[in-house]
Amino acid sequence: MTAFRTFFAATTALCAGTAAFAADLEVTHWWTSGGEAAAVAEFAREFEAQTDHTWVDGAIAGGGGTARPVMVSRIIGGDPMGAFQFNHGRQAEELIEAGLLRDMTDVAEAEGWKDIVNPPSLLDACTVDGRIYCAPVNIHSWQWLWLSNAAFEKAGLDVPSNWDEFVAAGPALREAGITPMALGGQPWQSSGAFNVLMATLGGPDVLQKIYGDGDAEMAAGDAMKRVFKAAADMREMVQGSNVQDWNQATNLVITDQAGGQIMGDWAQGEFAVAGEVAGEDYTCLPGLGVNEVISTGGDAFYFPVVDDEEISAAQDALAATLLNPETQVAFNLKKGSLPVRADVDLEAANDCMKKGLEILASGAIMPDVNMLNTEDTNNQLNDLFVQFFQDTSISADDAQARFVDIVANKD
Repeated sequence: MTAFRTFFAATTALCAGTAAFAADLEVTHWWTSGGEAAAVAEFAREFEAQTDHTWVDGAIAGGGGTARPVMVSRIIGGDPMGAFQFNHGRQAEELIEAGLLRDMTDVAEAEGWKDIVNPPSLLDACTVDGRIYCAPVNIHSWQWLWLSNAAFEKAGLDVPSNWDEFVAAGPALREAGITPMALGGQPWQSSGAFNVLMATLGGPDVLQKIYGDGDAEMAAGDAMKRVFKAAADMREMVQGSNVQDWNQATNLVITDQAGGQIMGDWAQGEFAVAGEVAGEDYTCLPGLGVNEVISTGGDAFYFPVVDDEEISAAQDALAATLLNPETQVAFNLKKGSLPVRADVDLEAANDCMKKGLEILASGAIMPDVNMLNTEDTNNQLNDLFVQFFQDTSISADDAQARFVDIVANKD
């Protein structure tokens, strides 16, 4: 089998698969919004165009918090899918340690991933004890503020160029009947927005030391007091944003019902589906217009161990297809993310994507929170910040004290 897989992986770019090994491959993911669905359809199209295998879509609605436990339960329970999407980072550690995920090093070496994946930290996040267990497919960054140009025009304001100007515009937006800032009710949105404030207003070094090193003293310090003050300002701005899903919050910006939203660059997919034009209908501020830095998180596909030669062959073929140039361009232009390889033609990228590419090229990058925290720590942060943004009786000082405790006890 090893020799077969090596040969198969080496030839996927030309003819990935034969009729003798054609298989239906179930692929699970949580990409269900309009922009996400358009993007994942490109994966399916490329996979079926470049191989003899069939993509069987296993979308799970509700985001990663809902989908991950379902995926893990199936794999542990002996009913694995053919491939599944997780975020870059530590989410699959226990499955790898349990021997439930395939070692994809042969495919990675045959396809030359170490030479093409940029930044290398993405492939590092797939690597355990020198072996590669996943295929990174994109770079997603959280550190963006999306603004409705028409909302500010209605309020008689210039479109803000940074976070402080956005906060200052809040009262005038409310007076014009516009919710200053959109935020959905899913807990990960609250913690994600807070982490953006932390990385941009506090600085990427602050986030790295707190989450990466567990620096509780820094978590209790003055830099974080400023971040919690900004979080309190944000809490005031999001009052009235009564939606649940992240894309519903993005839609409030698209329809000019909200002034802006902190959300990752995947929001671009929703603007694109709505026919919105960057720079005309909406404005994007990387690093909140304060600190132009982006995290290099995103998505990767893992492949469960299966006792089926045809499925294993299809897994190899999909892994190779995901990183080839045509697939990378087609998928990422729809997803709003950046490709994991720098040798592809992105002339069709919009203004916001080009900003992201420029920041990536400049080296102003930072690790994604999922690469620094375990799921347990992230869930504790989710609980803290969803409560903070929904309950105005929790003071910024009290929230910071709880935050320090989480950091001090993180694993």
